[in-house]
Amino acid sequence: MCLRISASILALLTHFSASAITQENRTPPAPSPVVNPTISRIAFGSCSTQDEPQGILRTVLEWDPELFIYMGDNIYGDTRDMQVLQQRYDTLGRRPEFQQLRAKVPLIATWDDHDYGENDAGREYPFKQQSKEIFLKFWQEPQDSARRKHDGIYTSYRFGEPRSGQSLQIILLDTRTFRDPLFRSPQRSWKNDYLPDLDPQKTLLGDAQWAWLKERLQEPADLRIIGSSIQFAHEHNGWESWTNLPRELLRMVELIRETKAAGVLFISGDVHWGELSRLQAPNCYPLYDLTASGLNHDWDRLEPNGNRLGEACMDFHFGMLEITWSKTPSVQLRIHDMTGRSRVRRTVRLSELKF
Repeated sequence: MCLRISASILALLTHFSASAITQENRTPPAPSPVVNPTISRIAFGSCSTQDEPQGILRTVLEWDPELFIYMGDNIYGDTRDMQVLQQRYDTLGRRPEFQQLRAKVPLIATWDDHDYGENDAGREYPFKQQSKEIFLKFWQEPQDSARRKHDGIYTSYRFGEPRSGQSLQIILLDTRTFRDPLFRSPQRSWKNDYLPDLDPQKTLLGDAQWAWLKERLQEPADLRIIGSSIQFAHEHNGWESWTNLPRELLRMVELIRETKAAGVLFISGDVHWGELSRLQAPNCYPLYDLTASGLNHDWDRLEPNGNRLGEACMDFHFGMLEITWSKTPSVQLRIHDMTGRSRVRRTVRLSELKF
């Protein structure tokens, strides 16, 4: 049965106290992040097998992005042999399309299950530390990066001076290293039979990452892009997503409300199609989630999604965020296919993303 997170599950959870949901272990404050120049054009994508051509990256370059975010399944590693995992990263690194993108556009990245190392894997994956080291090396993470000093690969970036009216925060979550096992239907017939699990002991991000995220959301920003490798704002469909741990989904909403963090929108990947979802949670502004999943890996089956706005894109595609900072600040959310045509498009004013 398809459960609507915006109704059924959130209604089920409303009797839990906010204090019970938002308890967390404290971590020392992170040092002040480096502030990069203001940017306004961000491309992103996910799900790219290293063994096939990646002509979509040439289309990306035609849109002249100032940043490209790899959202996970950046390779299909799926191994417990770290030499094999390294070889598959090396295959991506040798692709001329990837080399052209890397030469012209700054790249940042998070991972999903297939580049983490194993399909649908969470904290139980035994080689997560070794996989992390290969990931950081490939994505050229600086040796003094805070990412190298804690478990997992979550991180954040800042663009534009705080309180300038053009301040952008990008938060990349790690939805793999700390995630507890998901609950499958005992009668499952296919891998998308994950069911919502209300176990209060289960976590998606882990205590340390939750505490870190709270501190990031307390920093000033006009627009905040939260990158989650799995979908956040869609309707439950049984595939991997935040909807399978609905207490964690609600915890995110509660944290945004508690910190009064303005300007939050989500980007995601994983599912092999592109779409825009909108979650209207109680006492919160609309939470948009632009999913771009299929740089060169598509899917022939589109799941229902009552939170979807407009049509979905089933062809190879990438996501694009076009920010307008002057006059009436806004962000245009788009999905582009191989030809560059816009298949999904919606403009959101930043004034809509406030309490």
